[in-house]
Amino acid sequence: MSAAPVIQAHTKAVIFDAYGTMFDVHSAVRLHAARIGPDATHLSDIWRTKQLEYSWVLSLAERYEHFSSLTEKALDYALARCPGVDKAIKPLLLAAYANLDAFPDVRGALGTLRARSLKTGILSNGDPEMLAASVSSAGLKPLLDEVLSVDSARVFKPSQRAYRIVLSTLLLAADEILFVSSNRWDVAGATACGLQSVWVNRQGLPDEYADLAPAIVVASLDGLF
Repeated sequence: MSAAPVIQAHTKAVIFDAYGTMFDVHSAVRLHAARIGPDATHLSDIWRTKQLEYSWVLSLAERYEHFSSLTEKALDYALARCPGVDKAIKPLLLAAYANLDAFPDVRGALGTLRARSLKTGILSNGDPEMLAASVSSAGLKPLLDEVLSVDSARVFKPSQRAYRIVLSTLLLAADEILFVSSNRWDVAGATACGLQSVWVNRQGLPDEYADLAPAIVVASLDGLF
């Protein structure tokens, strides 16, 4: 990691990915892990993997569905792959996904950014209703200037059309915006669009997409400061 400050003097806005960066996507399954049983972690991993896969396949096929629909379809697939899990858990898991836990470092990071007079926001694959529910449940609405969904472009990240939503909404140059994500593929997409990007590598994963490197890598949102 560089010794240089993550947030440069010319930075005017810091935009975050939502799922996996601000919100813990595995907290829905974890909430009901006792009822799910020994397949809980496996179920959660499949659910997340398929949710993302469906978004990428649709984008490449030039088709679009709301992310909430893909989330439900991915859960159906995950439950089919885990036949030992009671299928009656499905509505409870979908309800829990609308109220995901925010990571412990999120509120403090947003508060610090606002105190520095920087604009804050989200750019997410989630559709507006999903995002509104998650932001409200986590109590983050007062700390965010913008909650942006790719729904307006009808294409999922990492399409550059998705990241351009930020540019057109904030009316800022790409180098005035810092984009923060824990998803390495998302960082690659933002970098390709010209945004300054930060990879929040919470799990200590190996790097990839070497030609689309982040400006900096941090272990948590605390590393922004």
